[in-house]
Amino acid sequence: MPEGDTIFRAAQTLHRALAGSIVTRFESVFPALNRIDHDRPLAGRTIESVSARGKHLLMAFSGDLVLRTHMRMHGSWHIYRPDERWQRSAHDMRIVVQTSSFVAVGFNVPIAELLTGRDLSRHKELQALGQDLLAASFDEDEVLRRLRSHDGDAIADALLNQRIVAGIGNVFKSEILFIARIHPFQTAGALSDDDLRRIVGESRRQLRANVLTRSQTLSPAFGRRTTRSLDPGAKLWVYSRGGKPCRICGTSIQARKTGLDARLTYWCPTCQPSRSG
Repeated sequence: MPEGDTIFRAAQTLHRALAGSIVTRFESVFPALNRIDHDRPLAGRTIESVSARGKHLLMAFSGDLVLRTHMRMHGSWHIYRPDERWQRSAHDMRIVVQTSSFVAVGFNVPIAELLTGRDLSRHKELQALGQDLLAASFDEDEVLRRLRSHDGDAIADALLNQRIVAGIGNVFKSEILFIARIHPFQTAGALSDDDLRRIVGESRRQLRANVLTRSQTLSPAFGRRTTRSLDPGAKLWVYSRGGKPCRICGTSIQARKTGLDARLTYWCPTCQPSRSG
């Protein structure tokens, strides 16, 4: 699943390419979008902005319409010149937004809806989101308050809960907890405020660092980097390294599937010891 840094960077790239331009073509496989487009055509509207809110991407058009998309596991946005060949099959196309200079294509996007500003302000899923780690107005105290309301949850599960804090996915979850030296299955209630602040601070640092340093494209092909190593084979501390030696102490990295989606969590039992209590 794309994480907060991927969506943030995609929004930046789309905004630079599309903002201020007039839509010349809109196409979608979603009947609900097509019904709205039929009644209130998007062609002829100006694209005002493209922004990210957690893992949601919001494309705002003149005349009070906003396209909300969520990538889930396999969705992605690509951007091309009008005569450029797509890198994905047209069969995977779900949405096309074209201007005179660019074609934005949403491939395998599972969730998409057109909303008014009023709809957006009352949207249950968006309003329920926790603090966005990449937002300028980030409130750390609010994240701690929400973590404390989930004291019985394993901290690894709590970090994936977008209603607590928005933007962390499975890769960053494992990496952040390793850097913070916190066992992933320790409950949030067993951790001190200092522990939680360290986790939240590291979460914000890692997402911001990956937004700033990775190529400004919509593709995640360059990969995340949390180790600061220039070695292309040593980008991550623990994620996807089950059974391999810890880069710090040499202990074998452990992995376990957890949660409703059975996502793998990785950790070093030596660097991240479990605490009693």
